[in-house]
Amino acid sequence: MRKTKPINKFLFLLGLIFLAACGEEKTPPKLIMDIPVVAPIQKEVPIMNDFVGQTFGYFDISIRARVEGFLVGMHFQEGSFVKKGALLYSIDPEPFRAKVAEAEGVVAESKTNLALAKSDLDRVRPLAAINAVAQSDLDAAEAKYEAAQARLAADQAALRYANIELGYCSIRSPIDGLIGKTEAKIGDFVGRNPNPVVLNAVSRIDTIQVRFSISESKYLQLARSIAAYEESKGNEDHDARNQETTNERSQIILILADGTQYDQLGKFDFSDRQVDPSTGTLLLQVSFPNPRSLLIPGQFARIRVAVDNVKDGLLIPQRCVRELQGQYQVFSVNESNIVETKNIKVANRMDSLWLVTEGLEAGTKIVYSGIQKVSPGMEINPQEISLNASE
Repeated sequence: MRKTKPINKFLFLLGLIFLAACGEEKTPPKLIMDIPVVAPIQKEVPIMNDFVGQTFGYFDISIRARVEGFLVGMHFQEGSFVKKGALLYSIDPEPFRAKVAEAEGVVAESKTNLALAKSDLDRVRPLAAINAVAQSDLDAAEAKYEAAQARLAADQAALRYANIELGYCSIRSPIDGLIGKTEAKIGDFVGRNPNPVVLNAVSRIDTIQVRFSISESKYLQLARSIAAYEESKGNEDHDARNQETTNERSQIILILADGTQYDQLGKFDFSDRQVDPSTGTLLLQVSFPNPRSLLIPGQFARIRVAVDNVKDGLLIPQRCVRELQGQYQVFSVNESNIVETKNIKVANRMDSLWLVTEGLEAGTKIVYSGIQKVSPGMEINPQEISLNASE
């Protein structure tokens, strides 16, 4: 029995050591993630608004039948370019040639009557001078001569009009331009409703006009912005200031129906003299060069115009922003590398960037990617990356 005591003590001490070892808790190392962050871009930002419009030719001229008759010739290819003065349509000229011949006969008769009246006057006048005929005979001869002159003038005017109508039988292009689909075919009677009066249209398209409407509030915003900009430029030359305003402030961009941006900038032509009281909008027109004839009349067009400028505006990528029930938030990183939530207000988009109007300061670092991995109060290892305005 005495020999077992040392063994029992050893086992007891071994058990205490084992229990102490089991009771120790090992703290795992703290894991800090690398998270990309960016600082907002700070620059002058134009506030762009889009307006829906429609394209028109620089000239859109209707080709009309100005006399009645049967169409006997069509001398162009529909949808082609035509030159100024090119023959487009021919109307049967025979009825109008007959009118010209009739008018020529009347003029010839009037000339004969005038010659006879002049002969009578030349014979009576010397006799009246020696009192060989009564004064009333001279007065009658003079009246007859003057009436013959007036009649000849009227008949000559009728002849000119008959020739004008005959000329209307040949319908020519008034300008160089693109001609469209014809509204009448050879053999149709034209020039009288309900038959075709407008036969076609020719459009000059080396310059394309776009007309669109803006609301009264947008017009006031634009007008005030331009006025404030001009005032800020001081007392410079008025024409130079207007030109600078056009170049720097009023860049007019055309967005085509397929969503692409047209490669030419537009210029402002005019605004209507008043707001349309039925719609509360103001009509504006801008024009774009069209050297490759890409644009044609009647196209849908979206006009993008700078209506204001924000100095020192802050731009952040849309991917940094999350929206929750109409509220916009970003994750910012403080000096201790702790993530915080910031509520912001955003305005216009510029490509993939948001313009921030409230809630963010210049130089604040915000989480660029991996926003689903972070949460407020979390410590991160920020990896700052550069941000270009084009991102």
